[in-house]
Amino acid sequence: MGKPKETSFDNFTWTDILNPNKDQLEEIAKENNLDYYQILDSLEHGHLPKFEKIEHYNFIILRAYTGKKNDKRSTVSELSNKVAFFYSDKKIITVHREKFEFMELSTEKFTSTDKLLLKVIDEMVETFVEPSEWHSSRIDEIEKVIFLKDYSKISLEDLYFLKSQTRIIKKLLQITQEVVNKLTVGKDSVSALQDIKDKLFRLVLIYDEAVEDTNNLMHTHMGITARRSNDVMKLLTVFSAFFLPLTFIVGVYGMNFHYMPELTWKLGYLWAMLFMALVCLVIFIWFKMKKII
Repeated sequence: MGKPKETSFDNFTWTDILNPNKDQLEEIAKENNLDYYQILDSLEHGHLPKFEKIEHYNFIILRAYTGKKNDKRSTVSELSNKVAFFYSDKKIITVHREKFEFMELSTEKFTSTDKLLLKVIDEMVETFVEPSEWHSSRIDEIEKVIFLKDYSKISLEDLYFLKSQTRIIKKLLQITQEVVNKLTVGKDSVSALQDIKDKLFRLVLIYDEAVEDTNNLMHTHMGITARRSNDVMKLLTVFSAFFLPLTFIVGVYGMNFHYMPELTWKLGYLWAMLFMALVCLVIFIWFKMKKII
């Protein structure tokens, strides 16, 4: 549990609360007349981004990307952490469990809560930029391996986590985009807000393409795997087609009956071998005519 960090600016105050417990938040809620259910939302681990406008303040939840490059994780709470904002013209309260470097803004100068809010939101959106480069690069690497090298070096597990992460991040960015589009700020902060909207739009496009690419890669991988399996089955079938009649012939002449006319043939072994060769030739010609081989 962290102690609330109070920072006073010229026109407003900022209370930053790191890893609070329920009692601490309820106390702050009473002091600032905050909604109880919004306090519960700010404590919920996997809560998605949202925006609520109350009579005397606004409430926002946004999420920043906190996953690592090679993490094998596939849930919202594993890949990101949230920051909850309660803000009005005179006060802004931020609540978060993870310690973020971009929240260290007490030494900077802000003239309004809008400017501080947009600064933090911009930094949160920025956390998704580097992961977008990771995922795009990883997709390119997998694509090259599948099509140009050995597809078996790529596991379905890798493709699953890549697909899950890109899909979850895309949804998270889309919800964040909806929240940011609902924000209203002063005239001197409109440009900063538009920059955030543009950045979100670009990220959504990047992850939209990434989701499509990962789906295609998974289908391609499964298709190549199925084709290789079919090739193996085809090869086994061809061998079986050649050896089954030969096995039958050998089996017939392997019977130990006393009266078998061919046993007295001087060139019986040679004729049997020639007959088996003829059978193989007929099967080969038939396969060629049917374009099986």
